[in-house]
Amino acid sequence: MPEERLQRALARAGYGSRRACEALIVAGRVKVGGVVATLGDKVPGPGNDIQVDGVTVNVDPQVRYYALNKPAGVLTTMRDPGGRTDITGLLPEGPRVFPVGRLDRDTEGLLLLTNDGDLANRLTHPKFGVEKEYLAEVSARPTRTQLAQIRAGVELDDGPARAKTVRLVANSGERAAIRLVMTEGRKREVRRLLAAVGLPVTRLVRLRVGPVRLGNLPAGQFRPLTREELVELERSSGE
Repeated sequence: MPEERLQRALARAGYGSRRACEALIVAGRVKVGGVVATLGDKVPGPGNDIQVDGVTVNVDPQVRYYALNKPAGVLTTMRDPGGRTDITGLLPEGPRVFPVGRLDRDTEGLLLLTNDGDLANRLTHPKFGVEKEYLAEVSARPTRTQLAQIRAGVELDDGPARAKTVRLVANSGERAAIRLVMTEGRKREVRRLLAAVGLPVTRLVRLRVGPVRLGNLPAGQFRPLTREELVELERSSGE
């Protein structure tokens, strides 16, 4: 890898053809270790970040990034001593990847998978405030007061919790569905927050992490992240 040309590594990382990556370098849009790159540069050793338009690029050929639609009933762990269904049966073949954060056993939806530890740490650290959007079905019809409480925040046993945004999207009788955006991600935080205001959750689906959306990805299936999604993930979790 140290002898690999920079334009080839960028092409492999999804920045277009080798010729297109050469054009990026010529235009001065690529930096290595903070210095504008030139044609002929090689991929640097550790400690010298590669950036395109100010966004760090991981050119390790073993790095992988996926979106998975986790079904309900699956634990977000690599092995469960109790023998319950874990995530290992849903992982893609190839270099080993790990879940970014967790979804509790009964929660469905978007789970990111990667072996890029630096990005994973930034996506899960509260200081970066990466948005996570959920669809929650609840066994009560929310009042305006309850929705306001969710936005304002409530005190849980491990500190205050609040939604960045919340809105009612459907209701029928004594059941309803609400969308809410969170920026922390503590254990069962959404369920505990809603229960605290009198809205027990009957189903919870994560729809989005930062710029990455679940879309119509079938339950139990995965897909690679696009270059555009990776760039936006890096931006949303930057210093």
